[in-house]
Amino acid sequence: MKKLLTKGQLSVLIVFGVLIIDQIIKILVKTNMYWHESIRITDWFYIYFTENNGMAFGMEIFGKLFLTTFRIVAVGLIIWYLAKIVKQNYKTGYIVCISLILAGAIGNIIDSVFYGVIFNESTHSTIASFVPVGEGYSEWLHGKVVDMFYFPIIETNWPEWIPGIGGEHFIFFSPIFNFADAAISCGIVALLLFYGKYLNQNVHPSAEGLKE
Repeated sequence: MKKLLTKGQLSVLIVFGVLIIDQIIKILVKTNMYWHESIRITDWFYIYFTENNGMAFGMEIFGKLFLTTFRIVAVGLIIWYLAKIVKQNYKTGYIVCISLILAGAIGNIIDSVFYGVIFNESTHSTIASFVPVGEGYSEWLHGKVVDMFYFPIIETNWPEWIPGIGGEHFIFFSPIFNFADAAISCGIVALLLFYGKYLNQNVHPSAEGLKE
């Protein structure tokens, strides 16, 4: 039976699908919520609007321009690698994993490159809106990445008898992330779970175990 999609077409579909969903969610959140506004879905799931200057899950390391430039270079390398493995007929699952990582990386790059010049500032008292290009809250390549998914699965206090942290507030899984971060994480976890034994082979000219 003829396949509905080639591996290359599947990869493109995944990338564009993730990007569209990611940007729709981010734009809806940014243009409808105040900064740090929270919407309770369940006791362990909130839509919590925040922004960060750094990498996935709100980490902030190095300068903003460096991070954006690094992301762009990394995406270029991933695109080159993805095209290579599609051409060499690697396993579909492996291609899907790399496609998810690529899509997530591009999703956050879009925020960093464009959001600063097309949106005004989100604050506790002002909901952001689109503005003419160049009249936004920042410069090109200096936009903030929009995050919104918050899963405080366990929220409690440490027992008093634990030295150093006894009595302090504790939240299990406190990072706030977006759909692009989730795509990157799913791609990486799936790689490690299902293709970990092949990753070492992949640094050599031949990685036959990954080919079909």
